[in-house]
Amino acid sequence: MDSLLWMLVGHALADYPLQGDWLSKAKNHTLSLIPGEAIWPGALASHAAIHAGAVKLSTGSWVLAGCEFIAHAIIDRTKCSGRLSYNVDQGLHVICKLAWFGALSLFGPLP
Repeated sequence: MDSLLWMLVGHALADYPLQGDWLSKAKNHTLSLIPGEAIWPGALASHAAIHAGAVKLSTGSWVLAGCEFIAHAIIDRTKCSGRLSYNVDQGLHVICKLAWFGALSLFGPLP
């Protein structure tokens, strides 16, 4: 149960103080913070990597960290496209943490 709680704490840190206003805007492909440059891919990847790092620290698993990286990037891109509300976005992130915890519970430590 500790790993689930640490993943949720990691999510709260990564989505609020570690994201900040600039990264929140920079990861959004519908905005242009630097005219003529598409910075959103790197910004979105960096944000997803912060979340993946929190999952790795919480679970010890690079596999689950990779799953988090992919899932977080997809969810946030979809939200930035206007197809998800803020609350649905946050709910999906929590569901992912539950899935990673479920995988740990079923399969034990993953590499």
